[in-house]
Amino acid sequence: MIDAFQGTGRRKRSIARVQLGIGGGTITVNKKPMEEYFTRATLQQIVRQPLEATQSLSRFAIDVKTEGGGIAGQAGAVRHGIARALISMDASLRDVLSKQGLLTRDPREKESKKYGRKRARKRFQFSKR
Repeated sequence: MIDAFQGTGRRKRSIARVQLGIGGGTITVNKKPMEEYFTRATLQQIVRQPLEATQSLSRFAIDVKTEGGGIAGQAGAVRHGIARALISMDASLRDVLSKQGLLTRDPREKESKKYGRKRARKRFQFSKR
């Protein structure tokens, strides 16, 4: 994409590299149309959130490369990346996007497993006798 604006989004273990160019409103994720990659309607809605907030759904052609994590984490990472790319294009959109919380990186990560336990917090069954 020539003359593209870039943004990197992160969520859980997922990373999305977003390229935003002037075009007809197409969103491709890992060389597939968004509707084919994110099959659930809720995930598609999450991805479109920054574009709906700025009334620019059909203005841009968006190309995304995403990796790591699961499908829901990747959708959140794409949303974060699109919001960042929109700001690199037009800094006046920062106010609109930050009010909806689209620029904040969700810091919640999976807690690491502890030694001597099954998971991060699960203990083995306690037996008094």
